[in-house]
Amino acid sequence: MAARYLLVLLLFIVAACASAEHHGKLSSDFYKSTCPEALSIVKAEVAAAIKKEPRMGASLLRLHFHDCFVNGCDGSLLLDDNATFIGEKTAAANNKSARGFNVVDDIKAKLEKACPGVVSCADILAIAARDSTVKLGGPFWKVKLGRRDSTTASRADANNSLPGPNFNISALLSSFAAQGLSLKDLVALSGSHTIGLARCTTFRTHIYNDSNIDPSFAKALKHKCPKKGNDNVHQPLDFQTPTCFDNLYFHNLLKKKGLLRSDQELFNGTSADSLDVLDRSESTAEKSIELPAENGSIMATISITIYC
Repeated sequence: MAARYLLVLLLFIVAACASAEHHGKLSSDFYKSTCPEALSIVKAEVAAAIKKEPRMGASLLRLHFHDCFVNGCDGSLLLDDNATFIGEKTAAANNKSARGFNVVDDIKAKLEKACPGVVSCADILAIAARDSTVKLGGPFWKVKLGRRDSTTASRADANNSLPGPNFNISALLSSFAAQGLSLKDLVALSGSHTIGLARCTTFRTHIYNDSNIDPSFAKALKHKCPKKGNDNVHQPLDFQTPTCFDNLYFHNLLKKKGLLRSDQELFNGTSADSLDVLDRSESTAEKSIELPAENGSIMATISITIYC
């Protein structure tokens, strides 16, 4: 058997995105007649945003995940507080952290000009997540569209649903199980941390209190993130290729160089390591990806090649 690293990446779109029972059947050509330029508009805007700031790709991908993990992929994360609810933007996992709202606003403005009142914000997030992944060297997949936007949001629901950076493996598994997701889904979604940055506040506990971390890696991080202060200093989730959608994130975990506790918990040196779901042999350019379909009921296996 050829050496291979089984990379389960973020091609999984959370099953709760928009169920057929509640929102009608989703389709990759949902806007074919009503807004034929929709996909090209989103693609162009995402490309421009990433060209201006490469980090934005990870930010847009994260917006989609954080939207989907709270009552489904309904765009509720985008809603501002009003007299009837406190929204998700100020939830612990999003406050001073979630970003890219301006890019979504720009995309929505372009779409409204081309086809007023047609494309939902929830679909914009889904398309932008895919286009961001592709732009940073990751795989392409067809996005099923036709979601409807929520008119309400809940900070409490976000606080109860979104996994935190200091979760241990038990807490992570419980959080994902509450969404109907498996261990393999957990590893897949964690794989999106191959891109992006994290604030000092999210990894301080890991570098100062945990033993499951490479000592030299922790020491280097402590110089940038002291026990007090520098809360807004950012470090890459994948210190090797933070703007390339590849599999080095998983390699870092094998070397105990995961930035977040919740990342390193996927490989914590025990016989129950989550990364046992992966083939941890030598990496090759071709990655095998097991992809749960959007409705969470059909599994498809595909092979892709990632270039960065």
